[in-house]
Amino acid sequence: MSKVIKYELPQLPYAYDALEPHIDSRTMELHHTKHHVTYVAKLNEALAQEPQIADKPLEALLRDLNAVPESIRAAVRNHGGGHYNHSLFWQCMKPFGPTPLHMAVPQKILDAIAKDFGSVEKFKEQFTMAAASLFGSGWAWLIIDGSEKLSIITTPNQDNPVMQGLNPLLCLDLWEHSYYLKWQHQRGEYIKSWWNVVNWKQVGENL
Repeated sequence: MSKVIKYELPQLPYAYDALEPHIDSRTMELHHTKHHVTYVAKLNEALAQEPQIADKPLEALLRDLNAVPESIRAAVRNHGGGHYNHSLFWQCMKPFGPTPLHMAVPQKILDAIAKDFGSVEKFKEQFTMAAASLFGSGWAWLIIDGSEKLSIITTPNQDNPVMQGLNPLLCLDLWEHSYYLKWQHQRGEYIKSWWNVVNWKQVGENL
């Protein structure tokens, strides 16, 4: 008999106020304990309806959504995507520190970004533009494809690169609940401030 996977809310690797002043503690707490909690609960609820696939890892389900029974496909896409995206998002951030950018970014990431974007600063400009230009709710991503080329994409809602057969290295949540308490309508200011808490070491490990 297959073992049913029951997903749980991951613990943050830092306190809710650790990303201040760039991301406020109240936003982090609500984002983690309300929004992410809901994605996990709804994902488990959906998978309980189709126990024959409930033993498959989440990434495998997201990589082949067409194989997920139609009765729960939308729920797995939305809530499974939400759980996957947020779990990566938390890891892609760390408390702000004074380390210069060229020292914070692992060499292999520097080399890969230089090859495909020219420099970290040029990459940041392109990523910022893509994130700021996204209409409505969704995510901005740095991804690597099968040919080991880096590129920037955006996805709507809780979709992610895994659903396209791509591998995510870095992500930014662009739903209003991720920034509205502090920045209100100023998405651009949120994006600008977020760069200060990017966990480049984790991006290197994802690569």
